[in-house]
Amino acid sequence: MSLPLSRPLDGMSAIVTGAGRGLGRAEALELAGLGAAVVVNDYGQPGRDGSGEASATPAEEVAEEIRAAGGRAVAHLGDVSDHEQARALVELAVDTYGKLDILVNNAGILRDRMIFSMTEDEWDSVIRVHLKGHFNTTHFAAAHWRTRSKESGGPVHGRIVNTSSEAFLAGSAGQPNYAAAKGGIVGLTTSTALALARYGVTANVICPRARTRMTEDVFAGFQEPSDGRLDALAPEHVAPLVGYLASPAAAKVNGQLLVVHGGMVAIVERPRVAAKFDSSKETFSFDELDELISPYYEDRPPNETFAAAEVLGLKRG
Repeated sequence: MSLPLSRPLDGMSAIVTGAGRGLGRAEALELAGLGAAVVVNDYGQPGRDGSGEASATPAEEVAEEIRAAGGRAVAHLGDVSDHEQARALVELAVDTYGKLDILVNNAGILRDRMIFSMTEDEWDSVIRVHLKGHFNTTHFAAAHWRTRSKESGGPVHGRIVNTSSEAFLAGSAGQPNYAAAKGGIVGLTTSTALALARYGVTANVICPRARTRMTEDVFAGFQEPSDGRLDALAPEHVAPLVGYLASPAAAKVNGQLLVVHGGMVAIVERPRVAAKFDSSKETFSFDELDELISPYYEDRPPNETFAAAEVLGLKRG
């Protein structure tokens, strides 16, 4: 980890969830490099090494990496899907650094299976960690910013960067739980963006494509370069966007969805109304709906749905 010349996050504090490895780790290092003091969250308990001594968790290792480079960081080992542990996470940031300025929600798990094979626990666990986890931390961070804004009589610097997925945008046949959770996160983000704008807080959502421990099976067919070039799926392609969205420079970026990977950022437009039909009577009948809507879909490609599968083809040009 090296410290850049530009440090737009000096004097700020940040939480990054799921930051012990992969994407969250890269994001925590990026924020620290830009000047933020970081709470590195990841679920887990200290283990024991071969001599019986307590071994550091991944979150503690990342925090130590930040401190060794001259930054400030503490680790939090709680489960963000637990409401009270999420409260403790936000309180740790405030108690340690005096305030919270940035929340990056990244923690997640996968339990992939087709819809007809998925168990109730596989559904519930993914929704709980991703969607409820995002809500829990956002709830307590939002309350903190609202209180600070009221006490100061004006807006504060508050930034939320949430993590969705192309699985939501494009549809992912083997990930109904994951796609649903990630779609829910988009709705949570746009609602939060509108609710907190008056306090100076922005909320945005990214759809990153990165090779991590969680996605190693998803991207198993994509080979890493052997010539020393940075892997197009490296988390380091994603982290700078998170740093930007967390900064004062992104004050006017709010309620947005951005796809990011491999040296590319794409801003995804909101849905548009494609067609509108009016009843010739007080209300529709089955026959009238059939006459109006069926012809509209007659020549449409059978796989063209609300999902935006074309995002999967996006790449640096």
